[in-house]
Amino acid sequence: MAAMDERRAANLANWEDRVPVHTGPDGYDTAAFADPEHVSRVVRFDRPALGPIDGLDVVHLQCHIGTDTVSLARLGAGSVTGYDFSPAAIAAATDLAARAGSHATFVLGELYDAPEVLGAGRFDLVFTGIGALCWLPDIAGWARVVASLLRPGGRLFLREGHPSLLAVDDTRADDLIALAYPAFGGTGGTRFDEAQSYEGDGTPLAHSVTYQWNWSLGEVVTAVLDAGMRLDQLTEHTSVPWDALPGRMRSVGPLEEWELADRPERLPCTYTLRATKPA
Repeated sequence: MAAMDERRAANLANWEDRVPVHTGPDGYDTAAFADPEHVSRVVRFDRPALGPIDGLDVVHLQCHIGTDTVSLARLGAGSVTGYDFSPAAIAAATDLAARAGSHATFVLGELYDAPEVLGAGRFDLVFTGIGALCWLPDIAGWARVVASLLRPGGRLFLREGHPSLLAVDDTRADDLIALAYPAFGGTGGTRFDEAQSYEGDGTPLAHSVTYQWNWSLGEVVTAVLDAGMRLDQLTEHTSVPWDALPGRMRSVGPLEEWELADRPERLPCTYTLRATKPA
């Protein structure tokens, strides 16, 4: 448990450092939310599979600075709650919602404490956006949290980085797709030391060490089923919202997704999973 606490503390310090970078002029395009019609490109990609959310009570787990949370509110949700463990992120998200005129609200808390903090059985939809599961040491515990938060008949929506992509060596200068990292999350996590964030102006991070878990599709699906939910959809995509393999990917489509420049069908980059808690 002490080792896990150390990993959690390292990840929190890293995300606290990222917030001013991500809210800076070269970070997330938060200024775009001055347009009341603006929706993040991540949520625009998700929208066809997400379906109508008018009037629903929605919780966005691991919401970071709230760009996708505010976007969900703009799709007509009755209430939207963003939830994250970073105080700096919650403050930035609350500020963004105020500037955007959004009814989204934000709550600070640990992922695994969400049912106690937010209340069990309160939500019609749990939204977990891309780049979230890799920060969690217990995928079965995550699925139980989701099931606990949902009302009977409520549903989970998840789009996540594909474990095949996350196992690829992203430092190579050639076109070879080589595996460098674990493709399963139950291996204790992987330590990374990266001086800069994936977004922003390249400002060095004071706390550069993180610990991440690459959960396989089997591990995620099994966790969802074991938590008592019904699997409704599992779709793999050739694209991802960032240039995950620099020099080997190309930007495609109006949503600025990225896929392999050469034979993109070789590598699934993200997946969408939908599940329902039985009534």
